[in-house]
Amino acid sequence: MATPLAEGDGIGIQFSYAGTQTLTTQITQGAPADVFASADAAHVTTLNNAGLVQESHLFAHNRLEIVVAKGNPQGIHSLADLGRRDLVIVLADPSVPAGKYAQQALAKAKVTVHPASLELQVTGVLSKVALGEADAGIVYHSDIVTSGKVDGVAIPDAQNVIADYPIAVLKAAKNQAGATAFVNFVLSADGQAILKAAGFEGV
Repeated sequence: MATPLAEGDGIGIQFSYAGTQTLTTQITQGAPADVFASADAAHVTTLNNAGLVQESHLFAHNRLEIVVAKGNPQGIHSLADLGRRDLVIVLADPSVPAGKYAQQALAKAKVTVHPASLELQVTGVLSKVALGEADAGIVYHSDIVTSGKVDGVAIPDAQNVIADYPIAVLKAAKNQAGATAFVNFVLSADGQAILKAAGFEGV
C-alpha cells in the first residue's frame, strides 16, 4: 500500500466537480479520471459493474439538513414546515443522491412537498436559498458548514438519512500510484480531519 500524501510528494491534483450522476455518465463515456468520489454507493457500483473500478473504499458519511436563509426569517424548524404552501422550496432532483435521500427523509416524516424546482446538483439548492430565490431546501450538513451564506436546521435522526461516500481508483487511471496515494491520504488521520472540519462524518 502506498504511503499517504505528504508535502513535497509532487502529485498534481486536478478536481472536476459535478453531480454524482453526471460524473458517472462522463466516466462511462470515456472521460479521463484517476479517482472517483461519489455521494452514494450506487454510482460506484454502476462503474464497478462496467468493469471500470480498480478498488473502492468508504471514506466519509454525511447527513441531511434543512437549508434556510441567514437568521431563518420564515421560522422553519422541521421537515413538516417544508409542506407549508407559503414557502418556496427547492430540492435536488431524485436522479441526484441528495434528491434521492431527501425523498427518503420526507417519506419518513410523512411530509409532502411541492418543490418550485428540482436541481441537478445539490449546490443548486444551496445557491437558490443563499440568493433568496427560495425559502428552504434539503442539502447535506457539509454544505451548510462550508457555505457561510446560509443557516441550517437539523433533521432528527429518526427522519434523517445517512449518506455513505465511497471513493474509487479507476482502472483507466493514468497515474495508478498517485491515485492510490490520494485515496490513502483521504483515508488517513489527516485526510479524515479535513473532512470532519468540512462537516462530514469520518469512517
